[in-house]
Amino acid sequence: MILAGDVGGTKTALALFEVRRRALAVVREAVLPSQGYAALTDAIRQFLLEGRPASIDAACVGVAGPVIDGRCTATNLPWVVDEASLAACVSTTRVKLVNDLEATGHGVLGLKPSALATLQAGEPRQATMALIAAGTGLGEVLLVWDGRRYRVVSSEGGHTDFAPRNELEIELFRFLRKEFGRVSYERVVSGPGLYHIYRFLQASGGGPEAEWLRARMETGDPSAVVAEAALDGRDPRAVQALDVFVSIYGAEAGNLALKALAVGGVFIGGGIAPKIRAKFEDGTFLNGFHDKGRLSGMMASIPVHLVLEPRAALLGAAAIARSLLSGPAPKLRAGQSAP
Repeated sequence: MILAGDVGGTKTALALFEVRRRALAVVREAVLPSQGYAALTDAIRQFLLEGRPASIDAACVGVAGPVIDGRCTATNLPWVVDEASLAACVSTTRVKLVNDLEATGHGVLGLKPSALATLQAGEPRQATMALIAAGTGLGEVLLVWDGRRYRVVSSEGGHTDFAPRNELEIELFRFLRKEFGRVSYERVVSGPGLYHIYRFLQASGGGPEAEWLRARMETGDPSAVVAEAALDGRDPRAVQALDVFVSIYGAEAGNLALKALAVGGVFIGGGIAPKIRAKFEDGTFLNGFHDKGRLSGMMASIPVHLVLEPRAALLGAAAIARSLLSGPAPKLRAGQSAP
């Protein structure tokens, strides 16, 4: 049996897979509130206890945060996760901890065309591709073609410095700098980022905040409320906030494509994009993506796809775990004990 996990700041998805006819099949899965557990291993133990006893042969978990030497301090959670504790929890040394976007990258490579929505067909090439995904945070990875297959390369590109492109974004930058000191792209292109943009526009004037909108934000997720109000066209400030958000999202996706020369394609993952698909398809995202001066023509040739499969990271983690089944069991690092 294979255990796969996808850990985010809001929720943790866990699933058991088994290999059937050379393909991975889901046996059981669950989504747990990340903030409800003191540690990842607590969530895994509860998940395993709630079903029939299972012997885990290999496990892989994707975590939102940088994974270095098998250890990760989660970016948006008070968790420190490491392969040693994971191995002890599932009683096997065939375990791997990866960045959540690295897991998503592996998942994207196995998706069928029906799991994607194409924003720009471009000119498909067997070349480097990129994945950008906004959710609780902002993740970015590369999918590099090595001549035989694609290799997923992690990054923490979402934490690079936000570069405003116009006067409005300069004022947004100043607004956020007063609050956070340093402004990364994740402060803008993420679930919290959409609400930051809305707050900035509200603070910039233009009339009082709608009472119904304020009431809904007090009882629900403010970013989700802003997005819904924008898509419905019920609040002009929400409409503008979503427009700015998606435009900057497109600009940063274009930045990633330029830095990696990702002419093989750009994938947009994460939980936000599918929920506001209509906004991604109205040209706002691609306008930001294309606006690269002398290289705008090249940007128009890059395929751009929206990932619709919500379990891409989980499927990718399962694929990585499956690869651990071949060959000898990994050795634990010095100082680690066998489970």
